[in-house]
Amino acid sequence: MGARGVGTLQDAFDQCRYLGMRFSRQRRMVLDLLWTEASHLSARDIFERLNQQGRKIGHTSVYQNLEALQTAGVIECLDRASGRLYGYRSDPHSHLTCLESGAIEDLDVELPDALLKEIERRTGYRIESYTLQLNGRPKLPLEEQA
Repeated sequence: MGARGVGTLQDAFDQCRYLGMRFSRQRRMVLDLLWTEASHLSARDIFERLNQQGRKIGHTSVYQNLEALQTAGVIECLDRASGRLYGYRSDPHSHLTCLESGAIEDLDVELPDALLKEIERRTGYRIESYTLQLNGRPKLPLEEQA
């Protein structure tokens, strides 16, 4: 866990315990929703979905729990122009954002060693980790044939 991030919902629970975090009913609800949805949600989305499910939680509690979980490295936080989005993964990974819908897809991408070495040569830095932010639009049917 730790530097590698959190994989399963049980890993998230275990990571919270390991870090000595208070493990309240609200914190469990927030984590459970993030893993169930497996997408990137705003605090407002989380608040609304939990309450629609009959799982009563206040705005402040959602924000406080998201902040604590993100600061502890249990979940990820993406800062976007439209606001912060929270995701269930905390391991190093990349994202593909749809320029039409704004949907964000998690990607596990490994760059070829030759490309990493070229980047190191050009920059003078040793690459220890990386994430990519890719942006695109769905291909049109004619483009898929090419």
